Amino acid sequence: MELSTSEPTTARFDALYRETASDVFAYVMTLVRDRAGAEDVTAQTFERAYRRQAGFDPKRGTQRAWLFGIARNAALDELRRRKRTAALLTDPEDADPGRAPDEDAAEAAVRRAVVRTALAQLDPRERELIALKFHAGLSNAEIAKVLNISVANAGTRVHRAVTRLRKACHAPS
Repeated sequence: MELSTSEPTTARFDALYRETASDVFAYVMTLVRDRAGAEDVTAQTFERAYRRQAGFDPKRGTQRAWLFGIARNAALDELRRRKRTAALLTDPEDADPGRAPDEDAAEAAVRRAVVRTALAQLDPRERELIALKFHAGLSNAEIAKVLNISVANAGTRVHRAVTRLRKACHAPS
């Protein structure tokens, strides 16, 4: 959420937190792979962002991209601390737990399992791209800012990761 700078700092930060907390958690969960660790890293992300909010420069990108850059660095710090690689362990919580009435819960569980298995077949960089695009909801330009790559490169990498994910989802079991 981009709020005017005339609002008090705490109110702007509160609005940013409310809008992005679940997305940041889902993204971090994809990287660190355990719920308690993801909760800690998410808290660290918002603590760092709060302390550094004066350093946010809207000319360099959106607050959302800036925040996910902080989340990425915090998650990578945690992974370095643990000295292990990241893999997706669980699905982020459903954004809309009240699914359409005609959707069968068993079929939805099977689809989630297929996607989870397909994600596990991707390398960690591809999983991160999928998380930034779909869990975080970032545009390719925002992903480019988070990863410090060109927009074209971000678009190409996301496209390749999605293509590999689709193939993995449709591969015979």
